[in-house]
Amino acid sequence: MDRKPMNTRRMKSAIAATAVLAVLLSACGGNSNNNSGSSGGSAKAEFNAGLTGVVSPSDKKGGIVKFADESAPDSVDTGDTYYGSQWDMVRLYSRALTMFTVAPGDASKKLVGDLAEGLGTPSDSAKTWTYKIRKGVKFEDGTVITSKDVKYGISRSTDKGIFPDGPTYYDTMLNWPAGYKGPYKTPTMNTDSAISTPDDNTIVFHLKAPFAGFDYLAMTPQTAPVPQKGDQGAKQKQHYISSGPYMFASYSDGKSYTLKRNPNWDPATDPNRKALPDGIDMQMNVDAEDIDNRLISGDVDVALAGTGVTAASQSRVLSDPALKARADNPTLSRLWYTSINPTVPPFDNIECRKAIEYAMDKTSYQTAFGGEFAGGALATTLMPPIVPGYKQFDLYSTPDGKGDLTKAKESLTKCGQPNGFSTNISYRNERPKEKATAEAFQQQLAKIGIKVTPKGFPKKDYFSTYAGNPPYVKKNGLGLVVNGWGADWNDGFGFLSQITDSRVIRDTGGSSNTSVRIPAVDKLLDQAQAETDVAKREAIWSQVDQMVMEQAVIYPGVYAKSLLLRGKNLTNVFVNPQLGMYDYLALGKP
Repeated sequence: MDRKPMNTRRMKSAIAATAVLAVLLSACGGNSNNNSGSSGGSAKAEFNAGLTGVVSPSDKKGGIVKFADESAPDSVDTGDTYYGSQWDMVRLYSRALTMFTVAPGDASKKLVGDLAEGLGTPSDSAKTWTYKIRKGVKFEDGTVITSKDVKYGISRSTDKGIFPDGPTYYDTMLNWPAGYKGPYKTPTMNTDSAISTPDDNTIVFHLKAPFAGFDYLAMTPQTAPVPQKGDQGAKQKQHYISSGPYMFASYSDGKSYTLKRNPNWDPATDPNRKALPDGIDMQMNVDAEDIDNRLISGDVDVALAGTGVTAASQSRVLSDPALKARADNPTLSRLWYTSINPTVPPFDNIECRKAIEYAMDKTSYQTAFGGEFAGGALATTLMPPIVPGYKQFDLYSTPDGKGDLTKAKESLTKCGQPNGFSTNISYRNERPKEKATAEAFQQQLAKIGIKVTPKGFPKKDYFSTYAGNPPYVKKNGLGLVVNGWGADWNDGFGFLSQITDSRVIRDTGGSSNTSVRIPAVDKLLDQAQAETDVAKREAIWSQVDQMVMEQAVIYPGVYAKSLLLRGKNLTNVFVNPQLGMYDYLALGKP
């Protein structure tokens, strides 16, 4: 979610889990840990070596890993972050209940215990989940972490006035008492109906409805412990209290931060982390092309965003054998797309939306993201082929994907706008590929009389304040929103639920779904959660996909690929497919 995607992957609000999934997802099985810290064989430093193996494996400790980001993070607070790169990063200074195995390739699919000893134990038909907290884990000040700290961390994240950017799974799935508004506004309310802590090492989650995949939710950063004493709410990011191997040494909002070793982290309590470097140096709001140049020269080790080098740098990397040997080209469970908002006239008329589907030159979208090799294949559906449940179809087929202006004009006439109209398109300022996409829409739609004005907004607040805020979208005429989404875990639910369920849309902002408001889709999502037959459930995901496309509220651009460049001064480098980028937890310095 780009997951807020791992893409542009964001899971923002209600999940309709109305019945138990009798068949647990394979990655939820077992209770073993990743005892090696990273697995996968040693790989020769060559093109795509980091996809299946570990490049430059080493156990050497020391050095500082230098990161640079094109923007500032939505937040370094685990209760308020949803960009995939941040979910990768926060594991350096926090520990969630569970985590994906730190490994390249298929080994990364396995969920293991992190702060918890192992995966959860379900009961009451998966309506209740119990986790055991590892003993002896401490905060940076030496205080022993208990189940109450995990409960508090989750509880505080439900206050979306203070933490607008974090996912809201726990807000809606847990059986909170009526009127609960979080620990700041309702501090004395008993919340044992949602989360109980029978002892310091046991935490029990009580759901409104069964959900067999709860171990996946337990790996979200919100389950990281937060000490209630001294919690400063939104200001906590100025010095987030560490439960991981590193702690904050300095923090300058929007500029930089540094991490140093946490003296109270005990490797005996943490089988998942090697913690090789002595520290982390993060620089924010660095020009994307400058990051590429510094990554190539060795002045920077990691481009935090994890979306690959810019289009301007791709030819340089691919044409230079030495640079190409440092590159990886993963295929991702991610879609780069553009929302078509039916709340913004004249897109409240489906024929005006269809005009966009027919008119846009899909190959220009692909070019904006770096071409087929580095950008991805032309998309005609929401779900990429890598996601189980994918079904190939193309409701708005055009010759070679270059658009069909005749059909587009026919749709304009049907919607009462034969001469076109004006609208705005949003994109994230720090992402040149998204700006190029907006300009491609502007140029192509002008051919049928639609005047498109690109509007750039900061990535940090893109969803919470602007493109994901329904009142702002409507008031400012953001008919088109350049967007992206990557699955939080690789199945139809993990991909579709938070970009197609209308119940995730909130007037306070923060949702990746700005355009899909289809009650029949909501019902299908509920139906899928109640379906115990895997094949039938996956068939429902494809129905959801097709129904959304029939309403023309999303324009799919490309099924994402990226061209990642390994820092020249790094060890233990590999792509973790569950993150869609390099695994920051494994990195070291030579």
